[in-house]
Amino acid sequence: MIEIKIPSPGESITEVVLSNWLVEDGQYVERDQEIAEIESDKATLPLIASESGKIEILIAVGSTTTVGAVACKIDTDAKASKSESTKVLATESKQEEIKKDIPIIQKPEPISNKTEYTNVKISPVAQKLMDENQLNIDDVIKGLKRIGKHEIEQILAQKSSLGINSIQKTEISREIEHKKISPLRKKLSERLVSVKNETAMLTTFNEVDMTEIVKMRAQYQNQFTEKHGIKLGFMSFFTKAVTIALKSYPAVNSQIQGDEILYPDYADIGIAVQTPKGLMVPVVCNAESMSLAELEIKIKELADKGRAGRISLDDLSGGTFTITNGGVFGSLLSTPILNPPQSGILGMHNIQDRPVAINGKIEIRPMMYIALSYDHRTIDGKDSVGFLVKVKELLESPYKMITGEKNADEVLLGL
Repeated sequence: MIEIKIPSPGESITEVVLSNWLVEDGQYVERDQEIAEIESDKATLPLIASESGKIEILIAVGSTTTVGAVACKIDTDAKASKSESTKVLATESKQEEIKKDIPIIQKPEPISNKTEYTNVKISPVAQKLMDENQLNIDDVIKGLKRIGKHEIEQILAQKSSLGINSIQKTEISREIEHKKISPLRKKLSERLVSVKNETAMLTTFNEVDMTEIVKMRAQYQNQFTEKHGIKLGFMSFFTKAVTIALKSYPAVNSQIQGDEILYPDYADIGIAVQTPKGLMVPVVCNAESMSLAELEIKIKELADKGRAGRISLDDLSGGTFTITNGGVFGSLLSTPILNPPQSGILGMHNIQDRPVAINGKIEIRPMMYIALSYDHRTIDGKDSVGFLVKVKELLESPYKMITGEKNADEVLLGL
């Protein structure tokens, strides 16, 4: 019988919450199998079985426990039962072989003659899935355990189209769901409140004409994907533009530490990612040295790890500047809040076609509002506005990310 103890997520962390067991008590587990998830105020980490055997769970889900406590025991002398062995070793091909020995089940008789289902419309795709899985309308209707806002809106839309302005009164719920605040959410709350209380935060705004970047993505998307194995997005352009602008305005990359102001000569860019556990900001280290393709790959890797709950403390450590993209949720404009101890954060927003004046003429262009929140204790208004204008110029003329202030002709001619 061996003990599986709660590992340390990092320095200064003494307590964690056992957020989820991935196996059941008494189940046979394999060596190196993930058996549970533990959550600290910084990250969610997996608990790994060090040996194969039958598990005995000692800590309940949702319990707060100390680092080093015994979470479970594994009886290494126990052998997997036949059913458990089959579950572990079964593959899709073996499952197909098993299906061959199962007698064919006749399709259920259609129930369209039932009056309560005469108005139910079934799409061809849904009907095909129902036929493949031997389901009828009655199975589907009874299988729906929850009615949400989306379903109600669909019914209202159908009633409206039929000219019916009222529906039968349904049962009204007054229930309230209670959920304990997770350590990650609690720590996030503390940090956000401290930012408002301890910094002189201001926000400046500008807008970017995204025409050139949109054209570039449309023209080279297939080639970029074939060569690098990843789609070309907008975040890599913004990250690259930010790293160049930080060189011109180092105060935006600064941090206050005690009685000193630090000015890093590198750009470690934090990319805010919304995950089921809350907002996380994994860091792309030395982003200034990466190409657009390298940035896209690294950003996707960190985002996937964050959403899967497998991000490490090293991925979250450091950071000299942060970028957050509320545009993916439809945000038109916002004032992003600082990620301490950083002094600046750039907010991206939704791209909308808007009329703008181009050379004295009105044209429809894809426009995006951008916002820079900054700590006025270290960053003056001139630097904040200049930084945002620099980012705008680089995004509207992407070639400047390579040629600097000069245009392509001047670089070619050596001027």
